[in-house]
Amino acid sequence: MRMLHAGQLEVSSDMELIARFLPLEGSRFLELGCGRALTTRQLAETFPVAEIIATEVDRVQHDKNLQIKDLPKVTFKFGGAEAIDLPDASVDAVIMLKSFHHVPVPRMDQGLCEIHRVLRPGGLAYLSEPIYAGAFNEILRLFHDEKQVREAAFAAIKRAVDSGAFALVEQFFFNFIGQFSGFAEFEELVLGVTHSEFDIDAQMHAKIKTVFQRHVGGNGVAEFLNPHRVDLLRCI
Repeated sequence: MRMLHAGQLEVSSDMELIARFLPLEGSRFLELGCGRALTTRQLAETFPVAEIIATEVDRVQHDKNLQIKDLPKVTFKFGGAEAIDLPDASVDAVIMLKSFHHVPVPRMDQGLCEIHRVLRPGGLAYLSEPIYAGAFNEILRLFHDEKQVREAAFAAIKRAVDSGAFALVEQFFFNFIGQFSGFAEFEELVLGVTHSEFDIDAQMHAKIKTVFQRHVGGNGVAEFLNPHRVDLLRCI
């Protein structure tokens, strides 16, 4: 698998790349690690897919997702990538957005085996992962350093390609612009997630807030340019 240099990053978005490279008309999508289902909603309301199965391993968030009643094309399921509750060869595309590195490292290979199992021959896996760089990453690693798990995720993807289970169709790099309307929103969306527990005492909390405030502009909004890598794989 090739890795481009940071200077070759292209500004784009997951939605743009999905629209360009994934089969859409009448397709059956599987989104693993859908979180608050924000992207799930975009997919369902923007593209002519037939069905989206959206899974989440965080029980608290999954229960919230089950209360969503205005997405008739979406079915929410509880579970992770390492044990997908679907038949063999039953989906046209699998999407993971910033979620593969959350799979426990010992189960990453199994997760990719499961993705291969549920994809139809020739189906595509779209794996979008944050690159370990940027100002937002510097804040995150104060209390939750993901260097090792992100490296392990990339290594697992490489093994899956090297094994012959998947072919690498393309590898994309783009900058995602993330915004927070203030530290309170950062606390809610990052520090307050229910899928992870952070050991943050008062001193660390103050440090996180101080570093975050350096990025708040005159409009009260903190903006971060977050580099991402996408591996687009075809099921062999």
